[in-house]
Amino acid sequence: MDTPNLGIPEPLARRLSMPEQYEYLRAKLSRRRTLTAAGAVASGLLAGGCSGSQDEPVRKRPSPPAPATATGRVHGSVVVPFGRRLAFGADPKTQMRISWQVPFAVRRPYVRVGPKPWELSRKIEAEVRDLRTPSLSKKLPAVEQYYVHAALDGLRPGTTYYYGVGHEGFDPAERLETLGTFTTAPAKAGSFVFTAFGDQGVSYDALANDQVILGRNPAFHLHAGDICYADTTGHGEEDDVYDARVWDQFLAQTESVAKSVPWMVSYGNHDMEAWYSPDGYGGQLARWSLPENGFDPRGAPGVYSFVYGNVGVVSLDANDVSYEIPANRGYTDGRQTKWLDRRLGELRASEAVDFIVVFFHHCVYSTSTHASDGGLRDAWLPLFTEHQVDLVINGHNHVYERTDAIKGGKVGRRVPVGASTDPTRDGTVYVTAGGAGKDLYGFPDGVADSYEGHLEDADDLESVESYHWTEEREKKSETVEWSRVRYTGFSFLSVEVEAGATPRMTVSALAQTGARIDHFEVRRGA
Repeated sequence: MDTPNLGIPEPLARRLSMPEQYEYLRAKLSRRRTLTAAGAVASGLLAGGCSGSQDEPVRKRPSPPAPATATGRVHGSVVVPFGRRLAFGADPKTQMRISWQVPFAVRRPYVRVGPKPWELSRKIEAEVRDLRTPSLSKKLPAVEQYYVHAALDGLRPGTTYYYGVGHEGFDPAERLETLGTFTTAPAKAGSFVFTAFGDQGVSYDALANDQVILGRNPAFHLHAGDICYADTTGHGEEDDVYDARVWDQFLAQTESVAKSVPWMVSYGNHDMEAWYSPDGYGGQLARWSLPENGFDPRGAPGVYSFVYGNVGVVSLDANDVSYEIPANRGYTDGRQTKWLDRRLGELRASEAVDFIVVFFHHCVYSTSTHASDGGLRDAWLPLFTEHQVDLVINGHNHVYERTDAIKGGKVGRRVPVGASTDPTRDGTVYVTAGGAGKDLYGFPDGVADSYEGHLEDADDLESVESYHWTEEREKKSETVEWSRVRYTGFSFLSVEVEAGATPRMTVSALAQTGARIDHFEVRRGA
């Protein structure tokens, strides 16, 4: 089909079915006829109202905007939004948050949304959050960034919407190639897929992982912290090395997925950017719009929950309880942990929730470079056991590592590749999914990778010598028997969820190539 001759922009034509293309052309033709008729009427009125002199001056078309000077404002028509990303509100069935970035200040930003690309009838005003970063070294200039956010409420469950972001001088309704789509959560639980990883950054490997994730068509994605690495040091201290411009690169890189897949983030140690108050999270509060239902009603940074289908998801800030990296340790004064206890109890008591998934950055159980954090074990492990959490997802270590089912700090049941586990009996499986794109780590000397199709070298390895961080910031040695699957390549999690009489989660780990490296099944009361 020669779409330019039909008048349909090629990027839009690729997304539309033949009936949708026909309806688009019919609507466009109808509008054109209406505008032509209106123009003829207007011309008649102008002709009737003038003196009839042929010397009447012709009205000139407006001149294009002049280029901006060093002291002038850039005209809105030449400012193209980028870095679009979605996030759920507290209720994924009826709420969506749309965020984006503009390189210069703009007037009256907004979102257009509607059921079809040519019917963007609803217009929602947006909020600009201006973030200024001072020059932190002679090599880095001061940076001013403009993040824009719009809240969409009152949406219909299980519905696909088209949306476009714009501002004065830039109307997405006139630039259909810039439109995106999203789909709200269904009213009734069914089958769906979600994905997860941590420690992404900006790189070819990070981009490649994004594209494989897009191929899974996930309902949402969980990012377990250390998002872009603008702060390369990761101590949460004012003398950390930092370049705010990396965020521009990251958001542009991630847009291909996040413009249509809600990108739900938690914060890691590299996301504590000490130049922004409060608690080094001022930058994150400017960049992200997340559910505001955590321990702080004003919106706790990276702490929230939502229910999608039959899965309750909880995001936590592990910096609050980490023994390894103490910059923000105790900043919630225990409020986050109290909220976690209450929220897990509510989710477990809900008849609509079959599974509970918790994600955050630092590792409860891992044998790689950073090993395990005793602070998380002390604060949250008893709650995960008490409320029978089904799956915990972490980042921090740039590998894939998966435990057996752990109950009360001990192996409750071995879960080899392809096995099934019941959290009501066996305990919780912990997954480190830190292979999103940053430089990879390894495992202790003499510890081989052990993953699907590559188990021969690890069959006889029943224990691994590792350590965990103590409250005194010391590394306490431990011999662990729970390290079941290990892979030192770029990878991510893909979780298939089924509802019904026998609900289950099939958890798979996929390499950057799309090859499966691990899978297991979670069933409750099986």
